[in-house]
Amino acid sequence: MPKLQGFEFWSRTLRGARHVVAPMVDQSELAWRLLSRRHGAQLCYTPMLHAQVFVRDANYRKENLYCEVCPEDRPLIVQFCANDPEVFVQAALLAQDYCDAIDLNLGCPQMIAKRGHYGAFLQDEWDLLQRMILLAHEKLSVPVTCKIRVFPEIDKTVRYAQMLEKAGCQLLTVHGRTKEQKGPLSGAASWEHIKAVRKAVAIPVFANGNIQCLQDVERCLRDTGVQGVMSAEGNLHNPALFEGRSPAVWELAEEYLDIVREHPCPLSYVRAHLFKLWHHTLQVYQQLREELAKVKTLEGIAAVSQELKLRCQEEISRQEGAKPTGDLPFHWICQPYIRPGPREGSKERAGARSKRALEEEECGTEVLSKNKQKKQLRNPHKTFDPSLKPKYAKCDQCGNPKGNRCVFSLCRGCCKKRASKETADCPGHGLLFKTKLEKSLAWKEAQPGLQEPQPAAPGTPGGFSEVMGSALA
Repeated sequence: MPKLQGFEFWSRTLRGARHVVAPMVDQSELAWRLLSRRHGAQLCYTPMLHAQVFVRDANYRKENLYCEVCPEDRPLIVQFCANDPEVFVQAALLAQDYCDAIDLNLGCPQMIAKRGHYGAFLQDEWDLLQRMILLAHEKLSVPVTCKIRVFPEIDKTVRYAQMLEKAGCQLLTVHGRTKEQKGPLSGAASWEHIKAVRKAVAIPVFANGNIQCLQDVERCLRDTGVQGVMSAEGNLHNPALFEGRSPAVWELAEEYLDIVREHPCPLSYVRAHLFKLWHHTLQVYQQLREELAKVKTLEGIAAVSQELKLRCQEEISRQEGAKPTGDLPFHWICQPYIRPGPREGSKERAGARSKRALEEEECGTEVLSKNKQKKQLRNPHKTFDPSLKPKYAKCDQCGNPKGNRCVFSLCRGCCKKRASKETADCPGHGLLFKTKLEKSLAWKEAQPGLQEPQPAAPGTPGGFSEVMGSALA
């Protein structure tokens, strides 16, 4: 059967999908994809997979794709990050029998992508991207797609999209933010960029960004003319987003945990999902937030979720007939999380000090970071008071702590180099170069019949074996 392309691929293979769950590292695993499909998602992506690791590590392939095969989990697109055409195609060939398309990640803006030279940090290397897409298009039996971020300029973004289309990309997902727009600097996604791309290419386009509810989905489809809308953070906080519902959090939490029992995944994934689902409620019940962070089993996580459910139901019963109070009167329903903007751009926060500074003012110097709190849980006697830390004398050469009994006043590494060079001893570091040499010489002197082998002179018979023979005679 010939490989379907463009709109034919979207309408037949992807079944005209309009509601799409984004690729999310450690978050769009099989259990979450199945939950999302039950509540209106029509197409899902795997988490981003590292092409080079996928090629060399059979266990990585097994854990992240091969063991997650499920008939209900289709249509499915596998996403890879890569920066080498051959490696990308090798990984895609190993994955193509388990999915409906292969996606190249050109949108990840995180620091790990910058260090690894992939994702959005390839968007200026058009020659490389052309070669990657072209080779994949030629070699694969399934279509190749791309997920990109925009440039600040609309016309450059359009040219970028057209270049990918010409190279062989059969579907394009456009995240309407630049690679600099991330975290507190995210801001709003530009649907104008997405609309311009959609008008300029002849392949299906998905929009990504600014999607918090079903009304956003419908408005995006109408305003941009795209074929589908992708959701990431909105889906994590409300998997029923594409149904247009905001159910009680415990309804979806319990359903997700049931799916995880059938299709297990790492506990860290489950914990992260429960933190997202219960995000607003955990602002109210901080103690349970700490318990959710500490539990080590799936049943422990389920127990914390059940306790949150009971607390919410008690709160609901108390509020019956009364006017809701507080900043989050209905925190127990699935609802979007609005990411706060940068401090410098907020008038409300002008002149405000950091949260850490305020905490230290209220509680003194006893406030510890979450990381240090975890270390203290593992070792209750551990202290982080700088005044109580032991003071180490520094090595004269490199600045590392020196050995207290080192004869050279150096660290072990520098001491070893010097002792070897000078054939000296350092009992403090257990280095005995001089002593071992003396013992070796004394042993040789105690063996009167043992002579050092002498090389034979040029042209003389015998050589080493003859000399040794005469020495042993």
